[in-house]
Amino acid sequence: MSDVVEKTLTALPGLFDSQTGAARITNRLRQLIKSITELTSKHDEEKLIKQELSAMKEQVSSPNTTMKQMREVMVRAMYCEMLGYDASFTYIHAIKLAQQGGVLEKRVGYLAVSLFLNEGHELLLLLVNTVLKDLQSTNLIEACMALTVVAQVFPKDMIPAVLPLVEDKLSHPKEIIRRKAVLALYKFHLIAPTQVQHIHGKFRKALCDKDPGVMTSSLHIYLQLITESPDDYKDLTGSFVTILKQVVGGKLPVEFDYHGVPAPWLQIQLLRILSLLGREDPSTSELMYEVLDESLRRAEMNHNITYAILYECVKAVHTIHPKAELLEKAARCIGNFVLSPKINLKYLGLKALTYVVQHDARLALQHQMTIIECLDHTDYTIKRETLELLFRITNAQNVTVIVEKMLDFLHGCNDEHTIIHLVGKVTELAEKYPFFEFAPDNSWFIQTMNDVFSTGGDLLQQDVPNNFLRLLAEGSESKEEDDQLRLYAVDSYLTVLKRDASHLPQRFLQVMSWVLGEYTPLHESVDQREVICLLTKLLDQRSVSSETRVWILSALTKISEGQTDLILELAESLSSSQDTVLRQQAQELCQLTQDSQLYERVLPRGAPWDGMEVDSSLSFLDGFVSEALAAGAAPYKPPHQRQEELCEDRALNLEPYSFSLPVSLSSCSITDRPSPTLLSVSSGLSGNSTELSQKAGSSTLSLEGVKRVWGKDGYLRQNETTAPLVDEPNAAVQASGQQEAAERSEPQPEPSTQNQDKQQLASSLFVGLGAGSSMSLLGKSEAPPPRFRKKPRPHSSSSSGTSERSSESSSHCTTESFLYGRLLEEEPATSISAFSHNPKSSTANGLARNEDRRTNTSQILGGDLVLVRPNMIQDEHPPPGSSDLTALLPADLKDLPHSDVISLTSDPSLSLSSCRLFRDEALLLVILISNCTETEIKDVAVQLTCDELETASLRGNVMNCLEGNSTSVCHYALLMDNPHTNVSFTGTVSYQTQPGHTNTLPFSGTLSTADFIRPLVLTTEEYGKLWLTLSHDVKQNLKLLIDASDPLRTTLNALRDALQLHVVDIIGSEGIVACRLLSGASCLLHCRVNGDALAMWLRSPLPALPDCILYHCQRALAQH
Repeated sequence: MSDVVEKTLTALPGLFDSQTGAARITNRLRQLIKSITELTSKHDEEKLIKQELSAMKEQVSSPNTTMKQMREVMVRAMYCEMLGYDASFTYIHAIKLAQQGGVLEKRVGYLAVSLFLNEGHELLLLLVNTVLKDLQSTNLIEACMALTVVAQVFPKDMIPAVLPLVEDKLSHPKEIIRRKAVLALYKFHLIAPTQVQHIHGKFRKALCDKDPGVMTSSLHIYLQLITESPDDYKDLTGSFVTILKQVVGGKLPVEFDYHGVPAPWLQIQLLRILSLLGREDPSTSELMYEVLDESLRRAEMNHNITYAILYECVKAVHTIHPKAELLEKAARCIGNFVLSPKINLKYLGLKALTYVVQHDARLALQHQMTIIECLDHTDYTIKRETLELLFRITNAQNVTVIVEKMLDFLHGCNDEHTIIHLVGKVTELAEKYPFFEFAPDNSWFIQTMNDVFSTGGDLLQQDVPNNFLRLLAEGSESKEEDDQLRLYAVDSYLTVLKRDASHLPQRFLQVMSWVLGEYTPLHESVDQREVICLLTKLLDQRSVSSETRVWILSALTKISEGQTDLILELAESLSSSQDTVLRQQAQELCQLTQDSQLYERVLPRGAPWDGMEVDSSLSFLDGFVSEALAAGAAPYKPPHQRQEELCEDRALNLEPYSFSLPVSLSSCSITDRPSPTLLSVSSGLSGNSTELSQKAGSSTLSLEGVKRVWGKDGYLRQNETTAPLVDEPNAAVQASGQQEAAERSEPQPEPSTQNQDKQQLASSLFVGLGAGSSMSLLGKSEAPPPRFRKKPRPHSSSSSGTSERSSESSSHCTTESFLYGRLLEEEPATSISAFSHNPKSSTANGLARNEDRRTNTSQILGGDLVLVRPNMIQDEHPPPGSSDLTALLPADLKDLPHSDVISLTSDPSLSLSSCRLFRDEALLLVILISNCTETEIKDVAVQLTCDELETASLRGNVMNCLEGNSTSVCHYALLMDNPHTNVSFTGTVSYQTQPGHTNTLPFSGTLSTADFIRPLVLTTEEYGKLWLTLSHDVKQNLKLLIDASDPLRTTLNALRDALQLHVVDIIGSEGIVACRLLSGASCLLHCRVNGDALAMWLRSPLPALPDCILYHCQRALAQH
């Protein structure tokens, strides 16, 4: 606390001038802080702060309070707020201080506003005009303060009001203004990326700014942009490399140095950017090798900041396309970290090693004994990071030892966050390897989860016990093993309950209750009366919560058959309970016990868990809902939609007012929102205003649905600026690593007993990390043994019917047999089902129903999902990039529209290319696998991964043999449920050129929303009705192709050809367009000529779809 007070006292005098009264004001604040620090109790502090707030409230209410006094009150109020007390009565005065005061008062007012108000505070509306005035001020300090507060507290609804002014500041002559403008635009990009898409070209200008501070600020934006879409910025790799060379070479001014290290934070940002650009890209990575090598040489290990640079260098070397020389230097650097006696360096080495084992787990073998010693380290963080490293190298052979070490650590851990994190790791490993050949028996899973529940306690996330019970219920493919596991769980929990169970966590008691209720009848040697007595005893304990009592009663209900006397006695004792839920359950239990037929109907014995029909749509309430709607009740709106509408109602309307002439209405009825099909004859009078339509029989002006658009010509200006390259620095060389070589040359002593124990532990922990073994790394799922395969879980509702459930189950089984059956002894390393998501129900807004999706899926490739051998084309090996698909594609795909063939990747043996084929039901991603050698390649398997997409079907991804100089075709049918501007997919091709030697060739590519858009054919009347049902809209001005005789028609035709849109109608200067996403979600576009621009209004049931389509419309028109 003393450090905080000292820093505060040092900084606060700078807020005041040197005029008369400044010392008196500062002394009053000093006295307040000193009084607080001298107090001995929280109660005394609250009393003092309450008196101070009362005095300040009286002072700000006085009409005689001067600006200087108000400034002093505001500083004291900020200090009280920082201590956690409410000083909200000063918020409005902070805004007044920023509006009416001089430079010093503005400084304090803006500071108070940034501390007091958040982005959703309603008082921010009062600050807009002040910020606009200060942004246009010629006073440098006022402009800086306005830019600072804009970047800190302005919400996305206010961005259009200040965006043009902030954009103009990018060309300000003062570098501090340009730097703050770049940071403000970075904040805009984080909260509303679509509103700053048109100024990406100016970001490049900021990157090439002559001031290093402005250039450094722009790297924040580029790091975010490249993280989202690295392929769009590959052309800037040379610029980033050259900048890093200059920084490493010491070409920046000396004020950017930190402890003699040139611009270390700038180096870290550049290294992160380069690692993203060079991932799985050999050509781009080639440009970085030299500067990464130089960064590793120049960073001497003599200060903490250089350690951070080395850490980022190691991560970058292992992220980009590998180079043997750099990998060796990075490994040597990691070794120096791990072997360092300093705890901070050892932790950094473990952190780096944890990252790099994702790419090569054999690196952990070089430091086996060091890792073993770290398990017994006295420092808590070292032990925790070591367990994280072991988690990354877990496989089926060492999972028992690693889990045991994690549980040992948990038993002595008191930190809640660490317990939650580590329990999740143990649970993930236990669920991943519930049955495997290296465990002593199948009970290992139950024992491990028991330790998790007893150790983690009620800190566990709810999904941990839920997943455990689901996995236990679903079981494996072997019914005998499932029954053995369940019976062992029953025996285990009965043993626990016979001891003192008062100290057990509630989650553990709930799990035990469910298992005993479900599987006790399966255990013939267990007396059900004994189980009932144990559960009843548990029910009477005071430490048991009400929620757990409900679980126990549910278990008793399941095993109450034939035990009428015990159950009736229990029900009678609970009939007077104060808990209404317990009383209700007791009555139900009593009724079920007395009526055997009702018991059999409600709780059928031996019924499969997946045979239960669940009406997830609550169709039994349809009649009630219909009656309520007919009586005038409001329709249900999801919480997110209600929140969005509430935010829209509170949003600031920044649109200029304009006049509109009366409009004659069409015959269609308008009851809610204005429809763009009612085309306005006076739309040309209003540049940016929303189309105003008149209700039938009324002259009331309707402005509902108006959103924010700033400026007459909009914001979409695509100005591309090429980033000039800067001079390269002179290279300097430093050598290191002799110490490690000397250590290796020393003779090793004979191992002691303790060393032998450590070596034995190392052999258990690091088993399976050899070159030929399978590894379980982060981001690379390991193939589980064939003994355990989780059963598919149906998603059908009761309204779907039995036939749909059976067809869904058979389709899923067919898919599994296609992926796994008879092709591999074990499941593939990365399952294609990673694309799959839970099917979503339809809405009235145009979303496709799950039944339609499944119906169309079987027609996407012309048949059922069965194993189709790949199409082999002998002696027809076209060069990569060839657009002649006639000889390569199957006959049913040759006539489809398609993109050009592009090369994905290649090595000396294989060459991969791809193209996109467009069908009405799905996007077909075709991957051409070409054998570049004369010899045959065996066991070729393609694995594709993309979490944002769903695979409807696939063909030709596995082949036993690929002849020499031949090409195989593999194609995926892809769907997009949630729109994304661009989607990156990754994959690998594994193959064998020699028996027992498997090669892996990674590849990646990018798809966009435009690939998943299809025309939506509607009539004008259908368009108008559908428009009224859509809730999410976006408006923006686009480029109009004015060179043609009919600019509107030419522009819409260009968009139609580029994005597969359907032009519904064009009347005068207005047009309506419709399209749909492959998932079925519609998007309607209303376009109107507005001078030299095209005013476009988009609506869709999905919030992100209008923004995505708007983005691609901008690109299509910019490239036309």
